[in-house]
Amino acid sequence: MAEQRRDCVVPADHPCLAGHFPGNPIVPGVLLLDCVLAAVDGAARRRLAAIPSLKFLHPLRPGVRFSIVWTEHADGLRFRCESDADGAPQLYAQGLLSFADDSG
Repeated sequence: MAEQRRDCVVPADHPCLAGHFPGNPIVPGVLLLDCVLAAVDGAARRRLAAIPSLKFLHPLRPGVRFSIVWTEHADGLRFRCESDADGAPQLYAQGLLSFADDSG
């Protein structure tokens, strides 16, 4: 399957940022993962079964536009969250999502 992409941004006034961390906010990993699941929902339309692999590689700051890029593979859906904010490529997270087989 071809690579798919969706651009996202977590607004600076998102409620979860108040406590993560005051004066130096970063997007919590769970919120970044929620963005990934929302992006791939239209493509996958399946029930998430597991996250066999997930790495958070660089802090994502609120207000930074980033892309969620994913491809389907035999072992699941591989994704990465990236941007070239500040003029340099940055990889924030990458992983593998497995979905339940609802066919049976």
